[in-house]
Amino acid sequence: MNKNFVEELTWRGMIHDVMPGTEEHLMEGLRSAYVGIDPTADSLHIGHLVGVMMLKHFQEAGHRPVALVGGATGMIGDPSGKSNERNLLDEATLLQNQHALKKQLSKFLDFESDGENAALMVNNYDWMKEFSFLDFIRDVGKHITVNYMMSKDSVKKRLSSDASEGMSFTEFTYQLVQGYDFLHLYRELDCTLQMGGSDQWGNITTGTELIRRIGDGKGYALTCPLITKADGTKFGKTESGNIWLDPERTSPYKFYQYWLNTSDEDAERFIKIFTFLPKNVIEDLVSTHKEAPHLRQLQRKLAEEITVMVHSREDYDNAVKASEVLFGKSTAQDLKDLNENTFLDVFEGVPQAKIDREDVENGLDMIAALSAKTEFLNSNGEARRALKENSISVNKEKVSEDYMITKKDLLNNKYVIINKGKRNTYILRVE
Repeated sequence: MNKNFVEELTWRGMIHDVMPGTEEHLMEGLRSAYVGIDPTADSLHIGHLVGVMMLKHFQEAGHRPVALVGGATGMIGDPSGKSNERNLLDEATLLQNQHALKKQLSKFLDFESDGENAALMVNNYDWMKEFSFLDFIRDVGKHITVNYMMSKDSVKKRLSSDASEGMSFTEFTYQLVQGYDFLHLYRELDCTLQMGGSDQWGNITTGTELIRRIGDGKGYALTCPLITKADGTKFGKTESGNIWLDPERTSPYKFYQYWLNTSDEDAERFIKIFTFLPKNVIEDLVSTHKEAPHLRQLQRKLAEEITVMVHSREDYDNAVKASEVLFGKSTAQDLKDLNENTFLDVFEGVPQAKIDREDVENGLDMIAALSAKTEFLNSNGEARRALKENSISVNKEKVSEDYMITKKDLLNNKYVIINKGKRNTYILRVE
């Protein structure tokens, strides 16, 4: 093996529970392990990333990672950590989502390798769809008692919750279906380890129990901590929702900003979990950061590593340029280089005024642009004073009172940025 997988995850703070003997089992030779991924959307979000990083570390340690898309389990709903049942999806949607997820996973896992440890993607719908209910309760259900299933934390929490309306039989059987996945992969792919979040421990150990009782073998379990933020807010969420890996859902700029705005405490944990930087490099970064925390070197490196990995170096460079636009370090050319989506992300919440395209084509004078037609400034007199004081810029370049805004000033053929000093920014939207 290339390196000790359990040891690697331990120093990175990525292990919550691990079944005794797992480390020794993995050191004996090439092994296969899987992580289940919920296919209810056509993109992963950063909440999925810990499981994906575990699979990546597993492959780097010389083992074979298996990404299991829960096409069948996605049709049921997992009670773990949830208070409500999940929406059920049809087969066509699940298949479309599976293709999209594989494309994203390919940025992390090597599916094309000729080596024995090439990554695999499987869908549990493929082996569950032909399984009749009678066959399932006869071949699987009879091996696990209701007492055993009721003892799981995920079931107990759901049933004891004041807000709970109970748990349907469908959800109650979820751990049996997930347990059977482990047994199936154990038989078909010699997969001996299942990994997941700490809330999955009960479901995973049901699988090891089925392997012991039906498969006459031994399965292993390893879970990672559920990621939380130091301030108590939910990791991976913003006011506008999840931080997605799909650039159409979360732009690379917003993705980069999320990591850049991480607190010092979280950045120190996250850089171990969400990058592949080696231990000595991370220790040096942490040490340097503590000497001058205001420079935010830890956050900058974290944001760089993960944006390049999920998107690209070009997307990262553009996100950095876009960030500088807001802080006055940019040029007119930098503004012109922003695509419309990034432009709108950068200037979200900035006061805007709508101007007729005809006005710009005829030439819009600066008093009209600042006051008469936009009310950005309170009066024409205030606009004149600001222009005389040389505090007005159009697209980052200083202008005087006789300047006319024309279509040559349009960014993305639609916008003009006006600044009054460093602190006040306004947008003309030409329609």
